[in-house]
Amino acid sequence: MSVAVGAAASVRGVVRARVLRGVDLDVPAGRLTAVVGRPEAGKTTLLNCVGGLERPDRGTVHIGADRITGLGDSALTRLRRDRIGFVFATCSLFPTLSVEQNIRIGAELAGRRTEKQWFTTVVELLGLSLLLRTRPSALTAEQRQRVACARAFLNRPDLVLADEPAGELDRMEAAALLGFLRMWVRKLGQSVLLATRDPFVAAHADRVFVLAQGRITGEVERPTVESVMAAM
Repeated sequence: MSVAVGAAASVRGVVRARVLRGVDLDVPAGRLTAVVGRPEAGKTTLLNCVGGLERPDRGTVHIGADRITGLGDSALTRLRRDRIGFVFATCSLFPTLSVEQNIRIGAELAGRRTEKQWFTTVVELLGLSLLLRTRPSALTAEQRQRVACARAFLNRPDLVLADEPAGELDRMEAAALLGFLRMWVRKLGQSVLLATRDPFVAAHADRVFVLAQGRITGEVERPTVESVMAAM
């Protein structure tokens, strides 16, 4: 099967550890895309394969036009550093660092300088401008996830992978975080692929793919909570 032209990522026939059984998926560029499925459906494994954290047993993964399956460890490390951002369910902030230091740390470890204007754009769009000197312990769970998003976005990645980004948030906090993600996609054309078990979260995406029994079994355009639940 051919790779979709202009897609942020393409997955073809991916099989992994008896969890994924031949997944085909195109992640549109400049959109917020969700993969929804019940617990143990393989959502995290799929995101890990797309992000180069796990190697498929069979099949191919492309980031843009570049095939990443078959790359060596060093090349995959550079790919993750330079072209992919990650946001996880459990916020992985450094408790002794300020919000600003947590946002910048990935770029600094990579030896990359960040333009002052771009940093300002990131923190303003995510509503963090007044929190830059704050430590993570003083933030709400939703604010901590926004900091994690800012860190992921700062390097201008080709694709951001968000694994249950609202998994530890209540409905109001989840809606706020997803509103920021949607605004980011709309204003700056960021490509985001998130995984979730929650139809409420998935309904904030532009397009939803349903993962079940190791395969993509459904697709919902312009999703609502009801249409996602029906597709599941």
